[in-house]
Amino acid sequence: MSKPVVVLLVNLGSPERPDAEAVAAFLRPFLSDRRVVEIPRWVWRPILNGIVIPRRAKRVAKKYQSIWMEEGSPIRVFTERLAAGVQQRLSATNNAQTRSNPGETLKGRPEVKVRYAMAYGAPAVSEVLAEEQQAGVEQFVVLPLYPQYSATTTAAVYDQIARYTLAARDIPAIQVIKHYYDQPDYIQALAASVRAHWTQDGRSQRLLMSFHGIPQRNVELGDPYHQHCLRTAELLADELGLESADWGLGFQSRFGKAQWLKPYTDELIKEWAREGVKSLSVISPAFAVDCLETLEEISQEYRDLFFQYGGESFDYIPCLNDSGIHSKLLANLTARYL
Repeated sequence: MSKPVVVLLVNLGSPERPDAEAVAAFLRPFLSDRRVVEIPRWVWRPILNGIVIPRRAKRVAKKYQSIWMEEGSPIRVFTERLAAGVQQRLSATNNAQTRSNPGETLKGRPEVKVRYAMAYGAPAVSEVLAEEQQAGVEQFVVLPLYPQYSATTTAAVYDQIARYTLAARDIPAIQVIKHYYDQPDYIQALAASVRAHWTQDGRSQRLLMSFHGIPQRNVELGDPYHQHCLRTAELLADELGLESADWGLGFQSRFGKAQWLKPYTDELIKEWAREGVKSLSVISPAFAVDCLETLEEISQEYRDLFFQYGGESFDYIPCLNDSGIHSKLLANLTARYL
């Protein structure tokens, strides 16, 4: 039998616990990454260690406490479940293809093993690569769980793979799936989640697609993230048959005083509420699974903001998480590389 191929799903990561100490331990490497914060190190390090982390750790810990699940951090729980779902889908497909063509067994169809890792925190990308390579794996298909490519997210995964290969003598074959922002399966999965929400809870006056923001300067320097987000939003609106007045796009989670991608989600929510929009649904296509930015920032902070400015009904449409349609989408996507 051929040696196994490992499909590695990579997400951002989270603190080990919802307390200030664990949050500080998570934020330090995350915000020290040059891909995330492009400020000269000699300027940024004193600010990060002397101001940002001391001020943010306790505050962010309280936010995590409001969303923490019994099994742990939502991003880790959902990513682990998603990996199990993709494993089940790929194994079932592999078995079905073998049954339909028994001759394939003579060639030795490779076993497919699905793992997950975190860009920051555990399990680390390098740890999973090393563990599997020591077990005999020679091929990896890496899927960063960021549909839209950005140097602040996806490129950081490339960096971690590069650091691993720089230290390795026997380098495995590694394929990285750069993005999937316009893949039909992805758009259809998002649309299915919106339609399911409409069926269960009714349709709101407007649908807001909120993407994680990045500094405007990053785009000016060549980051394609903005264009990827716009394309995802347009494709989703088309798939849902929405008119231009039925939906909008915003960018959330800005940090610091620099200008980030606009329009800002919170400002757009206030503007719509002032204009008389009474019911609003929000979806976050940039996130594969729910996390702090969706469960706390959108579902709690932005909900309160909408009500504060006159809104009456606010619904957050969950990420695809560990749903069957999400597992199927990622299984189909990675299968092309096996």
